Amino acid sequence: MPESNPSDGHPGDEEVAARYAAGCRAEPGTPPSAWFEGEPEAVRMPSPARWILAGILVLGLFPLLVFVRLMSWGGMDQTALFYIGLPVVLALIVVLLARPQSALGVAMAVTTVLLLLSGPLLGEGMVCLVIAAPLIYGVVALVAWVGTALFGGGRHGPHSYVAVPLLFALTLEGVAGLSLLPRQDTGVGSAEVAAEPEQVAAALAAPPAYESPEAFFLSAIPFPEPVEAVGEGLAVGDTRLIHFTPRTTLALDDEPTPRHMELEVVDSRVHADGGRGGFEVTDDTTLARWMDLRTATATWEREAGGTRLTWEFDYTRTYDPSWYFGPVQSYATDLAAAYLADTFAEAAR
Repeated sequence: MPESNPSDGHPGDEEVAARYAAGCRAEPGTPPSAWFEGEPEAVRMPSPARWILAGILVLGLFPLLVFVRLMSWGGMDQTALFYIGLPVVLALIVVLLARPQSALGVAMAVTTVLLLLSGPLLGEGMVCLVIAAPLIYGVVALVAWVGTALFGGGRHGPHSYVAVPLLFALTLEGVAGLSLLPRQDTGVGSAEVAAEPEQVAAALAAPPAYESPEAFFLSAIPFPEPVEAVGEGLAVGDTRLIHFTPRTTLALDDEPTPRHMELEVVDSRVHADGGRGGFEVTDDTTLARWMDLRTATATWEREAGGTRLTWEFDYTRTYDPSWYFGPVQSYATDLAAAYLADTFAEAAR
């Protein structure tokens, strides 16, 4: 096949590739010299409107958020400065670089900016925001698709009406206690340890040495982490006081707020081949925002070559929709139970 020649009015292969890479398709008859006229600068630089929006974010919203955090209005003072600066920087990147070409793209870009800027106002709720982000994006995408189909006159318009009652039904969960899935659940995690049952019992009776969790989900999301435990024993009536990483604030002259969980042994059965220790949560200033943790139970039994230690957490889910937060909280509590099993297994070795 003969190669095209730009001199005869037809673009060459390299020029066609460059034209498509630049996102510019020339009209028939347009001279080659005019194909990219004014285009390189438009590609490289954000539009004036984007610079204006970025200026509003930097000069307006960002100082306002910092002022609100410092004044502790409405208790919105539970996030470190890192959680203000990083979201704003990311929001600026989206504003300056994102170039959505559809209603769905615009909706997703706007949602990203709003989520990033809402982080400083949520304090510890930032944990919930990170967990809920996939749900929020999914709902926004569904609503944008339905809106485009209904009012855009596309061929999917009639079918999109099916999503309207679905969206309405999803918004009702949690109202007046309505839940599609049971709110009560149990997180379970276990570990095998090369030790005798009496050694495991001794480790459970003593305060453990907590390390940072290795599970990516627990380490990537800013959950409170246990720091130390006070108290010992496995007899009924023995207590534990577990201190967690403090809640930091940006309020002027304010200090980090301690967080803790108090537990009491309410069930104790120890024998030569294993045992069971049941702890009831009597006070909780750590996890109460995310779930209602009721009891924590440790069981251990002799196995070939060692002992199997299992922790179970009985809790009540406090977030809806159940089909989303139910599996998420179940996964998180399973990881937390496994972390606790590994912690005491290490102490028993």
